[in-house]
Amino acid sequence: MNKYLRLSFPVLALFASSCSSVYMPNVPNTPMLSKQGEFSGGGHISLKGNASINGAYAVSDHIGVIFSGSTMNSERRTKDFGHKLIEIGGGYFDTFGPDNNRIIEIYGGVGKGWSDITFRDYKDDVLISNEVQEVDYRKSFLQVNYSSKKKNNLRLFGTDFPINYGTALRISHVKMDRFFLNGVVQPKEDNIFFEPIFFTRMGLSKNIQLQYTTSSNIGLKSRKYMSAGNSIFTLGIVVNVGGK
Repeated sequence: MNKYLRLSFPVLALFASSCSSVYMPNVPNTPMLSKQGEFSGGGHISLKGNASINGAYAVSDHIGVIFSGSTMNSERRTKDFGHKLIEIGGGYFDTFGPDNNRIIEIYGGVGKGWSDITFRDYKDDVLISNEVQEVDYRKSFLQVNYSSKKKNNLRLFGTDFPINYGTALRISHVKMDRFFLNGVVQPKEDNIFFEPIFFTRMGLSKNIQLQYTTSSNIGLKSRKYMSAGNSIFTLGIVVNVGGK
């Protein structure tokens, strides 16, 4: 069943990304911490050009702190999209299973984001309308990560690469602090987003892994601007140092 879910999420992501929203989610922090002193860091990029960085540190054998950031600056003929988002948080992690190679993590945190979007309509190559959306928003989130360091091997070009998988369930409350439409103050919106995330990691060395992440984004409220129009579909590199 998990195999089919992992295969289906890229399709869901493509459908969701066809819509428009002032909120662009980042790649959730899934550090797979296992003991005190472990550090995890990663960088990810989407096909749209949304770049995310993640970092985490285990301050004890069960408590970790996390931080994340993302940015995007896309300029096209009919639409410009710029955004920035930063997050901090912390939570609990533990290992379990016969070989202590399964990991459960529970994190909560807060964030701050900015989006600037411009829409243009043309007729016969003449600009007939222009709409500029400027949004500041705050964010709070709670997520549960489950992952395994139990590895399967993928053989490529005569070399075996270890593969493992993970899942994160994140729920976020995003609320506008400021919203301007063509320079005019607009009523503020909020929404609650549910994001089920799947990631696959392929080991390139003892501490470095290539990560593919995909998700859907579901808005629990009906909103015009703060909607669930963007999802996650990224490739990235993750480094874990000091773990079990």
